[in-house]
Amino acid sequence: MTHPHPGQPASRPLLSPQGEGTGVRTPLFTFGGTAMSESDRSVESTLSNTSPTVTEGYAPFRGYRTWYRLIGEPAWDAERAPIMILHGGPGATHDYLENLAALAAQKRRVLLYDQLGNGNSDHPSNPALWTVELFVAELANLRQTLGLERVHILGQSWGGMLAMEYALTQPAGLLSLVIADSPASIPQWVAEANRLREELPPEVQATLLKHEADGTTSDPAYQEAMMVFYQRHVCRLDPMPAHVQRTFEHLANTPEVYMTMNGPSEFHVIGTLKTWNIVDRLPEITVPTLLLSGRYDEATPAIVETIHQRIPGAEWVIFEQSSHLPHVEEEQRFLATVNAFLDRVEGRVEQQ
Repeated sequence: MTHPHPGQPASRPLLSPQGEGTGVRTPLFTFGGTAMSESDRSVESTLSNTSPTVTEGYAPFRGYRTWYRLIGEPAWDAERAPIMILHGGPGATHDYLENLAALAAQKRRVLLYDQLGNGNSDHPSNPALWTVELFVAELANLRQTLGLERVHILGQSWGGMLAMEYALTQPAGLLSLVIADSPASIPQWVAEANRLREELPPEVQATLLKHEADGTTSDPAYQEAMMVFYQRHVCRLDPMPAHVQRTFEHLANTPEVYMTMNGPSEFHVIGTLKTWNIVDRLPEITVPTLLLSGRYDEATPAIVETIHQRIPGAEWVIFEQSSHLPHVEEEQRFLATVNAFLDRVEGRVEQQ
């Protein structure tokens, strides 16, 4: 689906990090008797080396509870504002983003949480609950509960959609957005997903189409065909890091939010989000914004360009060896890129 172009705001150049490729297989190490990916090992190393305070708790929200983990010391906020990490799905969990706890190594507090209905948060079974408005309100409530007056937000996939929706409420004290692998229009997302599907082997395409037409998307054959797409455009690491695998397991065990809002797969969107579109409102986002995506991302360059053209001054970095999870596929470059952006934003803030 195409949208009218509201004008070409001044924008920073599109950047494309170069350097040695990361390959498509992440080495495994053994830690405490458990196989860990390099990414998982990095999380352990960062936390053990810096020994920050880790606080876990629950924030009351509309009669339910939102679970959170806050990493770092409150005193750090005087120098560097904390960053809230919003997971994707909708219906995923914080687990696959746990390696972003490494941002605390710069003495910046990092907040991870599970959105309602997911992970460690309460799991009310009520499909009518699962709306964009609910998750925007939950984000605002958690921020208020924890007293985060000045804050950065990093949202991945659906989390980036949620971050943009929150920014459109013009909240005080929001310093910046980092939008990773996200669309601003589900119709455009579906159109691009269909284009990517056409590049799959014919027998895979035929299996997907048959089960979607028959309403049998829970069939193992559909799930196997779906993984061909996922291995190309969601996570190219083989095997996937353990913390990413945990999120997929949670999704499989508690699918209500994902099935209600999205549907049975990343490219068969038949849930309540199927018409979601904020493209025309993007110029209302005025905080500094960094867009991140992978070269092979299901959030294709065309999808991210739609956002890049419309958020004034937005920066954009493409990770050449990554698909939908550059924060694990090219972890160190991702962390360095985010840290540099946050430091630049806070340098501008201090000069005002």
